[in-house]
Amino acid sequence: MKMKKGLLLAGAVLLSVVLTACGGQSKKEASSDDGKIQVETTFYPMYEFTKEVVGNKGDVDLIIPAGTEPHDFEPSAKDLAKISKADVFVYNSSALEKWASDIDSVDKDKTEVIEASKGITLMDGVAEEEDGSDDSSSIEASTDANTMDPHVWLDPVLAIKEVETIRDQLSKKYPDDKATFEKNAASYIKKLKALDQDYQTAFKDVSNKSFVTQHAAFGYLAKQYGLTQEAIAGISPDQEPSASRLSELKEYVEKNNVQVIYFEENASSKVAETLASETGVKLTVLNPLESLTNKQIKNGETYLTVMQDNLNALKESVK
Repeated sequence: MKMKKGLLLAGAVLLSVVLTACGGQSKKEASSDDGKIQVETTFYPMYEFTKEVVGNKGDVDLIIPAGTEPHDFEPSAKDLAKISKADVFVYNSSALEKWASDIDSVDKDKTEVIEASKGITLMDGVAEEEDGSDDSSSIEASTDANTMDPHVWLDPVLAIKEVETIRDQLSKKYPDDKATFEKNAASYIKKLKALDQDYQTAFKDVSNKSFVTQHAAFGYLAKQYGLTQEAIAGISPDQEPSASRLSELKEYVEKNNVQVIYFEENASSKVAETLASETGVKLTVLNPLESLTNKQIKNGETYLTVMQDNLNALKESVK
């Protein structure tokens, strides 16, 4: 009997040791997970820019789901809770994520809020002619002249500035990881500079500098490389052009022998299709990189690869 009790006692002690070891391992793993910086970002370019800087120092998440148009996105209570629990929250600008700049539930002493476009002067959401005069037809098509254009990420030079802002803010909050952030950012910025050089080379000596696109997302890119964007709709792809604007564009396409009209896969292309049909020109994708679909992400597409695709597409029109 005593032997049986002794065996039971020994078994209990052994079980206790095993459970304690397992419990200790779980705590160690949890501590390791907690040691990583938890970062929430709004839409795809912010996700990629941040992930490239953070590297293995953190886990980066995407608030606006893949394939979702960010202009009119409204976060759910669950989304806001995720942001509140995060160490860092990165967004582009209040011109796009209007809800992001002033979330009451976020304790900014705990969660570092980074506006990636901070320090970049945003353009009015109105196309301008090369002589600097406002294009009144674009004002009519787009909207409120006070709307600011948020699409800075489509200019590789301004994308570099956003990466630098993310790097600097992260380094300020986590000085022990500054060297890692700087090294990661430098590696990615090198790729962005190569992308910029590709665009400069492609459009350096072109004679036709104009292109017609579905919505006015490419103003910064056009300005950077001396091009002219003719947009069917305004800053948001949901904005519908007036009948007079469509008539003007039809005349513009025919007069300037435009061969391509650019549309977007993640937004309604009905108007672009109508204009292309009426003028007999072809449709080609020009991606504003407001999101990537799950399929695109799975296929390994990135900001850099899509911007190269955009460059190749623009060469069909700007030449």
